[in-house]
Amino acid sequence: MRADRGRVGATWNPVVWGLVVWGLALALAWSLPGALWRPVAPPPFPLQALLPAGLAVLALAVAAPLAAWLGGPGLAVRRPLALLEAPPDLLWAGLLLALWPAAWGPPGSGAWILAFLAAALPSEVRWLSHALPGERPFPEAWGAQAVRRVRWLALRRLWGRWLAARLPLWLTATLVLERMLGVPGLGADWLARVSGRDRAGLAIWVAALTILWLLARPLEPETP
Repeated sequence: MRADRGRVGATWNPVVWGLVVWGLALALAWSLPGALWRPVAPPPFPLQALLPAGLAVLALAVAAPLAAWLGGPGLAVRRPLALLEAPPDLLWAGLLLALWPAAWGPPGSGAWILAFLAAALPSEVRWLSHALPGERPFPEAWGAQAVRRVRWLALRRLWGRWLAARLPLWLTATLVLERMLGVPGLGADWLARVSGRDRAGLAIWVAALTILWLLARPLEPETP
C-alpha cells in the first residue's frame, strides 16, 4: 500500500508543481496594471487567423514526425538539414517577398504558411530525430521492420509532449512572419495584448497554454 502511495505521489507531484507555476503566471498576467500613459483598447481577437494557424500546425505536426520516422536519429547530424535550419524567420520571409510575383497581389495566409513551414520544419525534424533512441546494434540487427517499429513507438510517445513544448515557441516566432507579410495572426495578437497590458486577454492565453501543458502530461507513472 505504501509503495502504491509513493508511486502515485511521484506521478502527481510534477503535475502539482507545474500547476503552481502556471498559476503564478496566471496571477502575474491578471495583476498587470493598465497602460502607463494612455488607455489602449484590447484588440479584437483575429478569428480569421485560426484556420491558417491550424493548417500550419497540422502540416508541421504530420511532416516533422514523418521525416524523423523515415530518416531516424541520423538526421540529427546531417549537414544539409543544419544548413536549412540556420536561416532565421526574417530571411525566409524576405526571400518569399522577393520571389513573390507582383501579379498575384500581396502575399496572404497561404504565403505565411509556406514561410512558417520553411522556417520551422528543419528545426523540428532535428529536434525529433535527436530525441529518438539509438539503433545500433539493436534494433538495427533485427531488420528494417523492427527499426521502423521502434521509431514509430518512440515518436508516438513523444508526439504530444513535443507539440506542447514547441507551440509557445511557434506562437512567438510567427510574429516576424506576420509583420513582414502583413498577415494578422496569433503572435501579433499576443504582442498587442502584452504591449496594451490586456489582463483578461493575457489570462486567457496563459489558461490555454496551461490546458495544453496538462494534456501533454503522461497518463502513467514514468520510470526513473
